[in-house]
Amino acid sequence: MNLTPRNLSPVFAALLVLALSACERETPPVTEVMSAPAEVNYADESAAGVTGIADRYYAWTLEQQPETAYFAGIELPRHDGMQDNSPTARLAAEAAIDEMLAALELVDPALLKGRMEWITWAYMDQELRARVAQRICRTELWNVNQMGGWHSGYAQIAQLQPVGTAQLREQSIARWSKMAAFIDQEIENLKAGLELGYSAPKTVVQRVVDQVEGLLSLGTDDSPFYSPALRDSDEEFAAATRAIVVEQIVPALQRYRDFLAVSYMEQARSELSVTANPDGLACYEASLQAYTTLDRSGKEVYELGQATVMANKAAVLELGKAAYGLDDFRAIIERAKADPADSFANKDELLQFSRDAVQSAESEMPEWLGRMPDVAVEVVPFEEHEEGKGMSAHYRPGNADRPGEYRIPLFEPENQSRGNAEATAFHEAWPGHHLQVAVGQSVEGLHPVTQIIWFSGPGEGWARYSEALAEEMGLYTTTTGPIQRRAWPARGMVVDPGIHLFGWSREEAIEFMMESGRFPENLGDQMVDRI
Repeated sequence: MNLTPRNLSPVFAALLVLALSACERETPPVTEVMSAPAEVNYADESAAGVTGIADRYYAWTLEQQPETAYFAGIELPRHDGMQDNSPTARLAAEAAIDEMLAALELVDPALLKGRMEWITWAYMDQELRARVAQRICRTELWNVNQMGGWHSGYAQIAQLQPVGTAQLREQSIARWSKMAAFIDQEIENLKAGLELGYSAPKTVVQRVVDQVEGLLSLGTDDSPFYSPALRDSDEEFAAATRAIVVEQIVPALQRYRDFLAVSYMEQARSELSVTANPDGLACYEASLQAYTTLDRSGKEVYELGQATVMANKAAVLELGKAAYGLDDFRAIIERAKADPADSFANKDELLQFSRDAVQSAESEMPEWLGRMPDVAVEVVPFEEHEEGKGMSAHYRPGNADRPGEYRIPLFEPENQSRGNAEATAFHEAWPGHHLQVAVGQSVEGLHPVTQIIWFSGPGEGWARYSEALAEEMGLYTTTTGPIQRRAWPARGMVVDPGIHLFGWSREEAIEFMMESGRFPENLGDQMVDRI
């Protein structure tokens, strides 16, 4: 064995360093130098070291970012925390990450192969290195996000806030009393970003303004932030919650909206590409690695995406010829889009169709799985204030106490297709994200840190594969589903680097994505703003 610090256990490596330091002062007898235990189980020590680092990261994350738990199906011991988004807290977090990564680098993963701790090491290595690499982005200085912004996240958390006891009511009041300060700090962070040249695209800013306006348009009783009071019978708690919403949260949201709509909008970038920000190119490459977990350049992704799109188009030609007697890609897509049997008359029809697709898939799953996970999944429509504001369908994990949720927009159902609705249902629920997450939760021996770390590449890769698996399972009831699920994949691999690295215009990106026919025309702008 090569006796380098990486190949030694953290404990023995430290002892070796101390021993070598002593040798510089005095050379002891050989028997003293060789007095270390002869039978050290380095694999066990490495496993213990990795587990200790993962334990620390797990506890640290839930303490510093308790919001994570609600989107990972994890039960917290307390429900009064809120992330500290101040510059001081950011620096402290970076120091903690650096310490954990330094400790992890002392572990040789080769000693862990065949053990569950090897999986833990892989998660921690990717997560910690990606967090360090992405510091170049300074995302805290341009944190305006219509897909998963704090405003929508906290609105969902408020609806999950546990109540029903005096202790839980006290924790709810404590948490939501912190929100106004959080919002004001966000404004200060964005101001600092503008001074340093960082900003989000104007189109994204407008979407967030619209989303916040949607929250503000709700009456107090309908506000998600008043939800805890509606689920508890204590009148004093209801009065205190109402006061927080009316006197603190709503005014802070108004300040945030007004700042974005005027001061920030004037200085926000017009370019979609992140390269318009300082160190934007380095940020893009770091983000690409973080999302995919692969050391693959943007150029390589772009080229692979183009090749994959061409292969998918060839597959569409085969299906189109069989279904419609056509051998032209655009003609096939137009024929599928024009199919009168592929549209919805109203929101209720779209919602029920999606629920039927999920139920059908769930019924078939036992024939394809050795063991079904216990966690159920429900199809939940967007809140009214979320509709048409740039947020897409998504999955929210459940746990033993509550089901997972496939959250679906019902905006303009007449422009949505049944084929796409099927593919999306299979992508988000069974056999997609829900199966993926629920199985991960049920595997014995996996460190719980794996529940709070999410890698988009593997995660979305499984969900995309699930659209194909659903076809193997015979789940599609539409002619258009198998066509549309092939026409879309890998286009994001082209458009994303196309915009950020190769100067694609908004119009070019929309045209390339809309060629797939997977999404209605009115979603073109929305899809581009996700890039």
